[in-house]
Order: sequence, then structure tokens, then C-alpha cells
Amino acid sequence: MNTHRAPRVLVVDDEPAICWAMQRMGESSGMEIATAPSAEQALQAIAKQTPNVILLDVRLPGMDGLSAVSCFRRQLPDVPIVIMTAHGDLETAVRAVREDVFEYIVKPFDLDQIRHVIEQALSASRGEASRTASEEIEPISGFVGRTPAMQEVFKSVALAACSDASVLITGESGTGKELAAKAIHRHSARRSGPFVAVNIASLPPTLAESELFGHVRGAFTGADADRVGLLVQADGGTLFLDEVADIPLPVQVKLLRVLEEGEVVPVGGRTAQATDFRIVAATHQDLWSAVEAKTFRHDLYFRLATFRIHLPPLRERADDIALLAEFFLQQFGRNGEALSKETIEALQSRQWYGNVRELRNALEHATIVARQGPIQPWHLPDAIDRPLDADDRKQTPEALLQEWVARWTETMMRQRQNEGRLHDALLELVEQPLFRAVLNEEGGNFKAAAERLGIHRTTLRRKIDSI
Repeated sequence: MNTHRAPRVLVVDDEPAICWAMQRMGESSGMEIATAPSAEQALQAIAKQTPNVILLDVRLPGMDGLSAVSCFRRQLPDVPIVIMTAHGDLETAVRAVREDVFEYIVKPFDLDQIRHVIEQALSASRGEASRTASEEIEPISGFVGRTPAMQEVFKSVALAACSDASVLITGESGTGKELAAKAIHRHSARRSGPFVAVNIASLPPTLAESELFGHVRGAFTGADADRVGLLVQADGGTLFLDEVADIPLPVQVKLLRVLEEGEVVPVGGRTAQATDFRIVAATHQDLWSAVEAKTFRHDLYFRLATFRIHLPPLRERADDIALLAEFFLQQFGRNGEALSKETIEALQSRQWYGNVRELRNALEHATIVARQGPIQPWHLPDAIDRPLDADDRKQTPEALLQEWVARWTETMMRQRQNEGRLHDALLELVEQPLFRAVLNEEGGNFKAAAERLGIHRTTLRRKIDSI
């Protein structure tokens, strides 16, 4: 006789559709799914029967999910808790991580994803819950968003803040990489220490070493006094290195030594000074491509990229534009009602190659032009029609293509688009411009174009007809 009991999962959510979907998933996966529409009813339920895993929504009638975590912990200290939310922000993510929840899931999710999380929770052994944080921490101005893409960023920032590992933040110019770094610092155990930020690209290569490591008097012409470097200034806090790909190679060697040994020797000096800082690096470039091009050390790359966070471009989270616009207008002394419906639609239709920074500047421009009246689409400045990253002009066409394919792939995977057919979707995108360019070069001659492409003429005609 089989006495094995199916794992019991308690879903606490006031959305009937979610509960129904979870119950169907449980039936097909051999799990017993119980549901409760509120935290209060869930607490009554666990007193009668103990679940193996608890899935807890944040927004509930009565007691909210995050407040309920400690109540569940008192009764069931070893049961994994998975938080679910469709309305998360950075503060929610940080609270969830500090409450030592097993996982933080962003709605909407697919059933395969939640099944995988439940299976992981069932196989995990839970120790004592870690400390909870009751102190209020000032939010990061401008670091806002409601889209799933930004909620994933908030989750990553919260996880990074609860660790002391090095973090590499990637993303296009203007996506808010420094804001993310500040959020990591402000929610970390180092929050009482300094946050020292430096943009490497703004430093002349000859001065980068002196700025980072400091120098002693007489180390070089113009060194009239000792100077404490940024690595020492960041002692006890966080060092934010923006545009880290631009660090000169000789300086990379010295930085790696500091990260490994925790000591800094200033330029021209002989005595090492101990320093203890957490490093957060950022770049808009493909840092691994720099490693492959031997302009960036692979050992330093792995030292910096212990934990990675990617910030999505604004055009991939258009639903956040109205929220960001309202935030910026408040900074300019206006409110969200100053934006007409047509203006919001115009804002959401732009590509925003300058990302959040461009949006802010566009709204400030429009506020000045509109004065105290409603902001209309014609008050906005002209849109930027190409990516701003100046390094694109230095890259080969091959490198640019690889970079854009990588960005496209990351976007598709984050948005869970074209699942199971990424390769075909990419071919559909690139074949059209490829075929038409070759055909134009060959004056429309299909035979000659097919020979240049290395495919059969019939295949080329068929593909062109299907585009």
C-alpha cells in the first residue's frame, strides 16, 4: 500500500483565476493545492493542516502578504514561503528578501515557472529565518517602475543589497545604472559608510591611477601634496565605478590586486593602506567582448561580475513612461494632469535611445515651453533617432551585429517571447535585410544573388515570397 502523501501547497491569493490555475497545475503535477483568499484565513488553515510550501500574494484584503510572513514564521518556522506580486517596487523586494522568503515571483508568471519554484522549495531545507528589517530607508529618487521588467530589477537589487559580493550593472546609457548602485548601497549593511562614485570615462588615462589609488607628494610633476585615492575614501562603504570598461589595462592590474588583498599603495608610495569597500561596477558596453578583444582582463571581469544586473532600455518598458513622467513633472512643480492624453501617447511611441535621462530632459523642455498650460505633443523636443553610445562608431559591423543579437536575445528571454522558436524568429528578422541587400547589389538577379548567398535560387525565391 502506498502511503506517500502528495506535497501540500497553500496558495494565499484573492484572485480566483490564480487559485483555479494553481489547482489545475497541482492536479497535473501530483500536488495537493489548498487556497485561501486572505492571510487571516490562511493562518486559520495552517493551524489545522501544515503545508509544505506557502505561496503568498502581497496585496490581500486585510493583512498584506509581507506583514503576514512573520505570523507564518511563528507557527511554521521551517516552511518555505514564496512571495507573489504584480505591483512590486524596490521597497517590496527588499522587505521580501530581508524577511528571508524562499523566492520572490513577479506576476504574470507561467505555470512551468511556478511549478519549478515549488519543486525547488520542496527539496530545500529551511534553517532559522534571518533578521527582519524594521528601519525605514529613504527610497531612491527616480528609481521607479511597475512593469515586470523593472520588478525583476528591484528583486535583483534587493538580493544584491543583502550580500557583499561585487556587482556588475549593465544597460544602455541613461537607464539609471547609478541609481541602481545607490539603491544597492542604501539597502546594504554598508549604508552608514560612504558611497563614492567615479566615472572612469571622464578621467584622462594618465590621471585614472592617481584618482583611484591616490599619490604621495612628489610622485610626478604637479603632485605638490599627498592625495587620498577613491579606493581609500570608500573604506567601509561602496565604490561605484561607472564605465568600468574604460579602465586602462595597467590600472586594471593594480585594481585586481586591491580587490584580492584589501590594500592600496598610492602612486609613488611604498606603504600599503588597508581599505574595505564593496565594489559596484557599471558599463553600457559588452564587457565580455572587451575581454575577448584583450582590452579588459578576464580575471578582473570575473572579480567584478560576481552578481550581474541588467537594466532594460526604456523602450522595452513603455508602460512605465507615464509613471516616470508624473514623477519628473512633480520635480518641475507640475503634476500628472499637466500631460494631455495625446502627449502620453506621443511619449510612449518614442524609441527613447537616451532612455530615462532623455525622457526627463524632454519633459523639462516641454514644461518650459508650455509654461503653466497643459503639455501638448508639440511642446516636446525632437526625438533622438539613433542609439547614443558613441562607441558604436568604433565597433566593426560584425561586433555591432553580435551586440544587437545579444540584446535582442536577452529581451526575448526576459519577456518570454518566441519561446521554443528563438532561432527561427531571429532568422525571420535578419534574412529580409540580408536578401534584399544582396538582390539590390546584384540588380535583382536571383541567380547571382543566390550564388553570393550560397543558397539555391529556388530557396531564395521561396524565402523572398514568404517575407
